[in-house]
Amino acid sequence: MHNYIGKLAVLHNEHYDLELSQALSMRLTVPLYHSVDNKTPEVFFLCWRDGCLKLLDKELLKKGGLMVDIEPRQGEQRSWPAPKEGALAQAIGRKTRTVVDATTGWAQDSLHLFRMGYDLTCIERSPVMLELLHDAFLRLEHVDWVQRLDLSAPQLISGNAIDILAQLGDAPDCIYIDPMFPAKRKKSALPKKSMLVLRDLLGDDMDKDALFDAALQATAKKVVVKSPGYASPLGGKPAQSFKSKLLRYDVYVKGVSINS
Repeated sequence: MHNYIGKLAVLHNEHYDLELSQALSMRLTVPLYHSVDNKTPEVFFLCWRDGCLKLLDKELLKKGGLMVDIEPRQGEQRSWPAPKEGALAQAIGRKTRTVVDATTGWAQDSLHLFRMGYDLTCIERSPVMLELLHDAFLRLEHVDWVQRLDLSAPQLISGNAIDILAQLGDAPDCIYIDPMFPAKRKKSALPKKSMLVLRDLLGDDMDKDALFDAALQATAKKVVVKSPGYASPLGGKPAQSFKSKLLRYDVYVKGVSINS
């Protein structure tokens, strides 16, 4: 159970239903505020703003905040199904139908896979991230083309992927893993203290090796691991690798021996 006391609170926006904020505060067992001042101990706040749920940093309260963006990233198609092009699509495969994203996070890859027409299930263990994802998937279901095509947002499962993968009823064609790797130094829009608290809020990455083993056990055909280009392959030598400018997608095929 996550303990967010002193780190996170819900900030009510008077333009939204108070019951929404109250229910969110109760689900996460955190305080509910109507305003914030210098004496407020929390560093992060969940607040409905601009039509969506956002995670706001205390030092940047008047700025945009962090949300799960359901719009395509630059260069991604808006059509459905979008063409299965690029390194991610090559790794997942044209013949793949069902995909489980075991590390959904901010869901940018999940939403790209959804737009490409894959039958997608998303797993997330952070209660804060789950709230942001749930809000995003509700917004997704109200997008005109999603309604016009009578589509449903991906299924969102709460919990530790290692445990959930072991209990899947039907083995998916592909399990996708995007684990956290040690980042190279880069500038951040958030102050250093806030970045540390954000990582604390969303949780450290689960054991990458155990997750990979669980995924290889649970998949019907393949596991795809996303990593920065500088990182060593998570599961030893992959059957295939597909590279973009900064990233690499390693493909491990079920039943094919892995050599370190």
